[in-house]
Amino acid sequence: MKLPENIKNNVQMALAEDIGIGDVTADLIDKKAQSEATVICRDNAILAGKAWFNEVFKQIDSDINIKWNFEDSNTVSAGATLCTLSGNSRGLLSGERVALNFLQTLSATATQANQYVKAVEGTSARILDTRKTLPNLRLAQKYAVTCGGGKNHRIALYDMILIKENHIMAAGSITLAIQQARSLHPELKVEVETESLEEFSEASHAQADIIMLDNFSLKDMRTAVTVNKGQAIKLEASGGVDLTTVRAIAETGVDYISVGQMTKDITAIDLSMRFKATSKK
Repeated sequence: MKLPENIKNNVQMALAEDIGIGDVTADLIDKKAQSEATVICRDNAILAGKAWFNEVFKQIDSDINIKWNFEDSNTVSAGATLCTLSGNSRGLLSGERVALNFLQTLSATATQANQYVKAVEGTSARILDTRKTLPNLRLAQKYAVTCGGGKNHRIALYDMILIKENHIMAAGSITLAIQQARSLHPELKVEVETESLEEFSEASHAQADIIMLDNFSLKDMRTAVTVNKGQAIKLEASGGVDLTTVRAIAETGVDYISVGQMTKDITAIDLSMRFKATSKK
């Protein structure tokens, strides 16, 4: 995934939330003071979020200089210095928290995604994200997932049709729902969520592009894979997926495994900014 186009807006909202009418603590520092600082990573991680970090300081003070030692998608060891910053002390202090918030959250997403990707290495399954993202950070987190080696599912409600249980109930049946989807949006892929082999069979006969096997047992997943062999339909496993179960799910032969935990159940990477020197300009 390419860098999202809404990074500037993400940062504007975050800075407005944090700084508001002004940083009254940074006012204690001489307005001409210059400082150098480093950002240290305290955990093993996959880096993601440089563009958001850079944009924070660009909006606060474009004269602040940032020199990076790593790129997004790089593996970073605990204790590594991610970057060095130099410039106006007030600007560095005012941007510190927001910049670190973006970097620690997106790096956590990338790191979690990478753990799932590594867990299924050697199988044909690909790890997908979901729409279970932090509000206003959908595109940012989906970008971070790709930094960790995962793949993006649909971005939102507009770029792919995903027919779930309530859609099926409202439409009357899986078959009718798929027919309506093809009629209204012939250009879009159609995925159907199924909860049994009977529903899987109906979705298969109705020629969905992707069939989600929601909370299927491993035995039923293997049956669906066998029945589906030779067809163009892709199979996606969902539900009950964590790092203890994902390998067994991948070994059933499904094409995709969707994982909400990569974006919603993350622990921020431990980062800290340390000032090295301060002087008056």
